[in-house]
Amino acid sequence: MNSRRAWSALGLAVVVIALVLDLLHHPQHVGIDFHTYLAAASVGLQQGWAHLYDQSLVAAAQRHLVPGQSTQPFLSPPTVAWLAAPLTVFPFWTAFSIWAVFGFLALGAALAWSGVSTGIARWIAVLAALAPWWVLHAVNLGQVVPLVAAGVVVAWRLLRDDKDIAAGLLLSVIFLKPNTAILLPVALLAAGRYRVFAAWLAAGAALGVIALLVLGPDGLSGYVNQLRAPLPRGADALTIKGAIGATGVSAAVLRLVVVGLVLATAVRLRASVGLVVPVGVVGSLIVSPYLHASDLCLLAAGAWMVWEERSAIAWRIALAVGWVVASPFVFLTRFSPDLNRWPLVEFVLLLALVVTAWLPLTSAADLRTRAPA
Repeated sequence: MNSRRAWSALGLAVVVIALVLDLLHHPQHVGIDFHTYLAAASVGLQQGWAHLYDQSLVAAAQRHLVPGQSTQPFLSPPTVAWLAAPLTVFPFWTAFSIWAVFGFLALGAALAWSGVSTGIARWIAVLAALAPWWVLHAVNLGQVVPLVAAGVVVAWRLLRDDKDIAAGLLLSVIFLKPNTAILLPVALLAAGRYRVFAAWLAAGAALGVIALLVLGPDGLSGYVNQLRAPLPRGADALTIKGAIGATGVSAAVLRLVVVGLVLATAVRLRASVGLVVPVGVVGSLIVSPYLHASDLCLLAAGAWMVWEERSAIAWRIALAVGWVVASPFVFLTRFSPDLNRWPLVEFVLLLALVVTAWLPLTSAADLRTRAPA
């Protein structure tokens, strides 16, 4: 017990120090994404939700909230603005603090509650999954993606417990940022978890109807037009284009290959749904047409799931090395991988999961989900 407390205290200290380092390293960007969410919510509440994607109004609201901070267009689904709307009653920095702390604690609580391994290994994984620089960067920006990662993690545990409807409904968090995990529900469908997919699809349809009723045709059209606009600058560094320079037909072919691998592997792993989830998550990140560094919170969640599912020393050493390389302590040195190297790490992780699933020596017993601890 004393050993566990010591490891937990050490891990918590590492996470806190890492968070402080990240905040000190990016002071000019603190809260900038939440700044946009809250401005959009203010526009919706004050001007009407049909004007949610009127970028001139959103920019004016941003300047009013925090004079002098950079403005950026609101490109997120309307669900993000709705989620931020209750915080418009607070001064900006109070609202940002509530949002950032809630997102970080939600992800931490999801990891702690959902874990199935025991002893020190469980807590090492929780703290390690919180420590990558991109998780702390997401908190720093006020990004919504930690909430997406938290929802996916809890859904993973519910799936392992065969609570498919609840898991499917919870996976609706993907609609907050669809580009980060959109393949996951389809992978679960391929794995035979029909109720999960149906519940997720029903939740998405309900959100779509609500969006149409609240935003109206003009507001919804404004969102669709935003999706057609050119990608924001730097949004392709973490994509196939950024990693290997693939564009056009070659990029489309590679994405189709990855989708095929994900779905075929999901079928193979249908008796081990706990591994289908990280396969779907990592595959989604690889095929996404745009990503930002904070979106790698889903990579941290996927790696954590693999840690929980695969206790073999080779897997755990590889994952531990990845977490060390992803730490802010390495990020602040010249030894840190460039941003466009991380898609290659995703490729390696996905291929490792695919090869493991299809090895001739892999038996049905090996693929069977372990009972929760």
